[in-house]
Amino acid sequence: MNLANKLTLLRIALVPVFLIVLYWGFPFSNWVALLVFIIASVTDFLDGHIARSRNMITDFGKFMDPLADKMLVMAAMCWFVQSGEMWGWVLALVLLREFAVSGMRLVAVEQGKVIAAAWSGKIKTASTMVCICLMLAFNISILDLICQIIILVTTLYSGAEYLIKNREVFAQVK
Repeated sequence: MNLANKLTLLRIALVPVFLIVLYWGFPFSNWVALLVFIIASVTDFLDGHIARSRNMITDFGKFMDPLADKMLVMAAMCWFVQSGEMWGWVLALVLLREFAVSGMRLVAVEQGKVIAAAWSGKIKTASTMVCICLMLAFNISILDLICQIIILVTTLYSGAEYLIKNREVFAQVK
């Protein structure tokens, strides 16, 4: 197991820590949760950089890195919905995009194709992580609204881009 994959596993391990801190609700728990979320988010950028720069790209990393991102972001968004800071339909649209893109990737694999991460997907992930940090740090209604709009727009745009650019994957489905 290389360093990049270990960082991915660390991100996955930090998801329950993040949630436990949030739900525990001790004084300053939001700040501790924010710190955990930031550390987990930084591992996302580090593992990709390390894997590419040191030629450590593995099948495990290709599968688990995006899954770890989804686990972290969805955990935070579920907490925001439960706490009333995010609309449930925003989370639902984000989930639908993730299922659609992941499903398309599975169909592509069956056809012997690999669908690489697009820049719009990377921007979506980064902007979502930044917005989650802002929502954790400030808990201001107007900022929460702006963050939800940013998350929604980047999610829908990147999802549409993936589906449109790779529509031939579905054309070959029998």
